[in-house]
Amino acid sequence: MCFINAGYVCHGTAVTENSVEGLLENLVKSAKSERPAVIQLLAKSGDKRVGRIFELFRLGSLNLLGEEIVYYDETEEDEDFNEFALLLDPINGEPMLDGENRRRKVLVDDLEEVSVTRSERILIRGAEVLLRLSDKDTENRLAAVKRCGQPPRNVTALPFLKEMAVSDPDEVVRYTARESMLLTQFSEDGLGVELKDKIRIATELGRLKSLRALAILEEAVEGNSSGSEELKTICSEAIAHIHSHQTRVNRISYMVQGISLGSVLVLMALGLAVTFGLMGVINMAHGELMTIGAYTTYEMQRLFHHTAETPSDWYYLAALPASFIVAAAFGWIIEILVVRHLYRKPLESLLATWGVGLILIQLVRVRYGDNIGISTPDWARGGVTVAQDIIIPYARIYILVLCSACVGLVYFVMNRTLIGLKVRAVVQNRDMANSLGVNTHRVDRYTFAFGSGIAGIAGYAWTIIGGVTPDMGQQVFIVDSFLVVVTGGVGEILGVVCSGMGIGLLTKFVEPIEIGSFTFGPVWAKVVLLIVIVTFVQFKPAGLFAPKGRNSDV
Repeated sequence: MCFINAGYVCHGTAVTENSVEGLLENLVKSAKSERPAVIQLLAKSGDKRVGRIFELFRLGSLNLLGEEIVYYDETEEDEDFNEFALLLDPINGEPMLDGENRRRKVLVDDLEEVSVTRSERILIRGAEVLLRLSDKDTENRLAAVKRCGQPPRNVTALPFLKEMAVSDPDEVVRYTARESMLLTQFSEDGLGVELKDKIRIATELGRLKSLRALAILEEAVEGNSSGSEELKTICSEAIAHIHSHQTRVNRISYMVQGISLGSVLVLMALGLAVTFGLMGVINMAHGELMTIGAYTTYEMQRLFHHTAETPSDWYYLAALPASFIVAAAFGWIIEILVVRHLYRKPLESLLATWGVGLILIQLVRVRYGDNIGISTPDWARGGVTVAQDIIIPYARIYILVLCSACVGLVYFVMNRTLIGLKVRAVVQNRDMANSLGVNTHRVDRYTFAFGSGIAGIAGYAWTIIGGVTPDMGQQVFIVDSFLVVVTGGVGEILGVVCSGMGIGLLTKFVEPIEIGSFTFGPVWAKVVLLIVIVTFVQFKPAGLFAPKGRNSDV
């Protein structure tokens, strides 16, 4: 007779403490009728070593050597063709050693195989799921709970889910456990759930606003017979509640994505706002300077040997100054070779820098090909849950903080430093500044390099939320960046911030809009954005924040 109480398992007259070692002994040596209870206790232990025990037991690989439990996965023969098993510890999988610290081996014939029935193998498969439900790591436990509510649903996990829905220390796990339990009870006809209980479950799923329940509730509405009109009605009401919740979640998700995109646009446009306002140069290679920042981040990843298997998150922090310095150096060279000859010549500067951009794209493509893989640092994975089904990724939070820091840096440099004073003097009246001893050519060079470095930081930031290609700056960002500058007001930092965020949000809110069977998507969202900006400029040609004083004449 076996009973389970107070952390002990009893079989016959032997009592073993509820540890992995003790439970393994009970599993192997107890009667067949007692094994299911031991398997459940092993599953509830949450010990990762139990997974190996289950696998070995299910495959029939466990053996008894007298009273000792062992297994082996390789053998060797001696000169007389006797077959020896090289013994392994079934709990930790490590080789077993003899008294002389040598690998233990015994004759295969001396081992007694532990027999396993078909029903026990089936029970083990279910217990492996229950083991993941008992994992001490919250993320692993949450993933297992979600899996139980997805087809094919695990009916044997229902008692565990019911317990976790009440007693798990994590609120999200408790909610997900209850959700998975209700999904299983509603969808599994083999459980014999009555109609009144299904109505109650459908009502509860609607109250929980379960996005995972939409499919089975819609199926219930479409497939029910006329005798279940009440269930149809309840399911329809639940679907309405869930759709309303889904709409709110989607709006917040679009807002987060829009703010992230806006942050990158702001970083891109900061440099343009300064250089265009200072030198009157339309720098079409600005997008390629962003690309250089992204590929510098990739080189730092290679330098630190960062991979998903061997993470070295320091590479991403080191890539921040590196991307700024490398992009600024390229900007410095471009200014010396090309831009300094084209001040106050917008058309010529547009064509020349566009050609420079094409050269940079081809150089990057020759060196790296069309695509590279940048692995996100571990700290940027996942996100913070602010409400049910609303998760703000850490990567997007970091980009917003980085953008705010760069805006603050630009403001500080422009308004609190000597070089900033000289830049503002050159912007307001270049000839007057030159007559007062300001080296305007040097100011132009420093400013162009500074703006290029910020573009490099934009490329660095983009690597953790988007793909990296040689032409990403030209194809995705350069036009939007100029729209940000024009809309915000040339040389106006506050205007750049407001217009960048506005364009990012507008883009992400327009993309998913559906009219009948037509969805706007990224291409038509750009068209709508352009129409809105062109209309806006007709009424405010100087942008959101028009230059004042001498700037208004520039």
